[in-house]
Amino acid sequence: MADKPVVWVGSSLQVVRTFPADARRAAGYELRRVQSGLMPCDHKPLSSVGIGVLEIRIHTRSEHRIVYLAKFEDAVYVLHAFEKRSRKTSQADLALARDRLAHVRTLRRKSKER
Repeated sequence: MADKPVVWVGSSLQVVRTFPADARRAAGYELRRVQSGLMPCDHKPLSSVGIGVLEIRIHTRSEHRIVYLAKFEDAVYVLHAFEKRSRKTSQADLALARDRLAHVRTLRRKSKER
């Protein structure tokens, strides 16, 4: 199976680029696993965002998260990335991920209509 390309939605790539070096390295490793069809080492489903949406959990000096969708054959969609500052994921982060998921679905639907 060929690796899926990563599609960065919104500002997710720019946010990952602001992570500390060790967190960026871990994010790259985990996303590479996902591209290859494997599961990340530490993940959890985010059904509150949408079906098939998962969160990669990166543990370094601080906590970082990458929210993605890989259920489609064409790509891995990175919906959101952020530094987690409390035990519970903020409603703003969840809402942003939901909005970006809706955007991905709209784009996919439009591309199928062509």
